[in-house]
This record gives sequence, C-alpha cells and structure tokens, in this order.
Amino acid sequence: MHPLSHFKTITRHRHLVCRYCFRLGLYSQGLRHDLSKYSPAEFWVGAKYYQGNRSPNDAERKATGISLAWLHHKGRNKHHLEYWVDYIIRPDGSVGFGGNPMPLRYVAEMFCDRIAASRVYLGDAYTDAAPYNYYVNSKGVIMIHPETGREMEKMLLILRDEGEEAAFAYVRRRLREDREARGRTKP
Repeated sequence: MHPLSHFKTITRHRHLVCRYCFRLGLYSQGLRHDLSKYSPAEFWVGAKYYQGNRSPNDAERKATGISLAWLHHKGRNKHHLEYWVDYIIRPDGSVGFGGNPMPLRYVAEMFCDRIAASRVYLGDAYTDAAPYNYYVNSKGVIMIHPETGREMEKMLLILRDEGEEAAFAYVRRRLREDREARGRTKP
C-alpha cells in the first residue's frame, strides 16, 4: 500500500490540470477535475496498485481482470471519452455501440488531462509530443466519435508541432468559437 505516494501523484496531476483549465477559462472544470480519485472507491485501489510511472488502474486490471476503480472514475468524469460511449444509432438506422460527440469544453479538459498525465508519469522525459504519441497509440482500441477524435488530434498535433503556447491559444479560440456558435459568452 502506498497511500501517501498515490495522494501526491493524483494531487500533482489534478493541480496541473487545474492550472491548464484556468489558462483556457474553464475555472469550474479545473476546480472539479478528478475529485472522484479521492473517493474511497478509487483512492484505496489506487494506493494498493500504485506504480508511480503509470495508472494504478492498469495494475488493478492486470491483477484482477477488471478495474473497478476505472469504471467508477470514467462514469463520473465527463472529460473521459469513455463517459460518452453508449448505444448509437447508425446512419442506416441500426443500433450499435460507440462514442458519442463530446461537448468541446470536455474535449478541452481531456486535452489538459493528457498533458498533465504525460508530465506526471514521464517526468523529465516529457516532451510536447508525448500526449500525441499516447493518443495515436490508443486510436485503434478506443471508441471515440469521429468529430471528437479529429478535434482532440488537432489540439495534440498543434502541441506536438508548435508547442504549448500555440496549442493553448488554439484551444482558447475554439472554445470562444463554440460559445459564440451556441450564443453564449461564458464557458
């Protein structure tokens, strides 16, 4: 059991995401980010399977065949694409299982989450390409709505190719455009 190490890791991650969300004007989302990780259902499993360089959910899944902490987490946090996986109606009218479109503000939080997770788990080995590489390596197995996937990939490509300032400027502009399109002035 590593409760203190796990607490430090999730708190560092949460503070990074909070700071990134604040840069985007997503103050409420930043403050609420990943609070469920402190709940008993997630925290004690995380402490038990703590590894320091990757998610404890992976170790729980390897040990037991399923990550109950992950199932708890993804069902409570809208910045995870898995929250949006449900039955879908295909263009031909048939029903299937897949990713539904995510509101842009949650895609932006997911962008922040990916950067923070990469920074925390990679430490000094972090580069602005790391979040993009992680995303690309998972593309074949995730269920993400095509529009959401394109938006996420664009954000991560700008981060990889142009750096953090350019990527955050792009995401801020996209959030502003989205608010204007919906007739709102605040996130």
